[in-house]
Amino acid sequence: MPGRLRGKKALITGASSGIGAGVAVAFAKEGADVVINYPNKSQEKNAKKVAAEVRKQKRKVFLIQADVSKEAPVKKMVNTALKKLGHIDILVNNAGIATGAPVEKMPVSMWDQMININLRSVFLCTHFVLPHMYKRNKGKIVSTASQLAYLGSQNFGHYCATKAAIIAFTKSLSREIGKRNINANCVAPGATYTPLLEDVEDDHLAAIKSMIPKGELAKVEQIIPAFIYLASEEASHMVGQTISPNGGDSMV
Repeated sequence: MPGRLRGKKALITGASSGIGAGVAVAFAKEGADVVINYPNKSQEKNAKKVAAEVRKQKRKVFLIQADVSKEAPVKKMVNTALKKLGHIDILVNNAGIATGAPVEKMPVSMWDQMININLRSVFLCTHFVLPHMYKRNKGKIVSTASQLAYLGSQNFGHYCATKAAIIAFTKSLSREIGKRNINANCVAPGATYTPLLEDVEDDHLAAIKSMIPKGELAKVEQIIPAFIYLASEEASHMVGQTISPNGGDSMV
């Protein structure tokens, strides 16, 4: 039913492409105004395209470039978003990257980059948004994990570690939030057709598909409903939970 997020204000990180872009447009269709975060100048064109789609839904949209792995840019982004939107009802921690290497060959710099972008960003954005949600006693935090948090995957030890940590962080955060009218949950998608898979070899993609009972990778639009639900008032009793639309790849 359209309008589940009517009048809500959402900050979405990593929203210039893939799942984040889909979430931004879907939230607008449900009635939300959105801030689209993108990481750098190379993603600005994509971010503007997403913003144009949001405007088609007659909703307000603002673009903020920020490296969400760094403290100062995140603090500035949140303050700017609050000025633009007035308040933040929904935070979607979606920014992330995917690289691959076996542990013994993985450069330490690759590990550190993954931890900073995929995990540190979740802490930083939550750290700066949460006080404002506490003041209003209202908010939804939805973080993007992965079904690989449960399965593991060769050559993706660093990636799997960040996604498992996001789930554990969300559970711990939910216990801190306690009785407040704020919910923190995760979406853990299965393999999905996004730019993150562009560099994955065809034979590896075929192997991934073979492990999925549905026999196919997800489309972004198949993942989006989980985000809408967790951001809506319908999910008021969802606390520290993880929804995993993955075609049966991982059955929790």
